[in-house]
Amino acid sequence: MPIIKSAKKAARQAEKRRSNNQAIKKVIRGALKDFRANPTAEKMATVQSEYDKAVKKGLMKKNTASRRKAKLVAFAKANNVKMAATKKATPKAAAKVAKPAAEKKAPAKKTTTKTAAKKPAAKKTTTKKAAEK
Repeated sequence: MPIIKSAKKAARQAEKRRSNNQAIKKVIRGALKDFRANPTAEKMATVQSEYDKAVKKGLMKKNTASRRKAKLVAFAKANNVKMAATKKATPKAAAKVAKPAAEKKAPAKKTTTKTAAKKPAAKKTTTKKAAEK
């Protein structure tokens, strides 16, 4: 048992993280089991989404999830699962509204410094091989 206050807090945090990670893994395993029992495109999308969420939360590395999703696709193809066509998202009507002219800002003017204009160009140095030719 930890004695120091910070060690006690670290133990509490570790327990919370462990339980959260176990819950996420349980959801992934359940979705995967459901997909393997009855493979459909919707169930495959659900499992892939769960893998992506696990990566986002830091539970799984990106390449691990990618490898497992590729294995899912291979399983789906072996079981003749028809892949659903993806739909392109249409832009929202609110995004089409033009901004009023008052909100647009004029571009900032460039300022030049006097010291930049006074500096001479750097001299080119030649190497021995170039000098010999």
